[in-house]
Amino acid sequence: MTESAPIYDDKAHVRGNLDLRNAEWKRPPEPEPEDGHVEIAFVPHTDGATYVAMRNSKQLEPVLVFTMAEWDAFVAGAKDGEFDEPW
Repeated sequence: MTESAPIYDDKAHVRGNLDLRNAEWKRPPEPEPEDGHVEIAFVPHTDGATYVAMRNSKQLEPVLVFTMAEWDAFVAGAKDGEFDEPW
């Protein structure tokens, strides 16, 4: 049996404490598909950082939370084709 690496959660102080009540959710402009759109919101936190929240427009929970560095890495990877299907 292999041991897994320890989990480091650098957003533990944010998760569950991010106030999304006034979040301005952004989504694609085209008509909403049956299974919903991905929505994102840039949300300031009391720790002084801004986080990116992501959810499905048809299923409002769970909300995924990313730091700006994580979001920037994701966007760069998407632009570079890192997540393209292999076929």
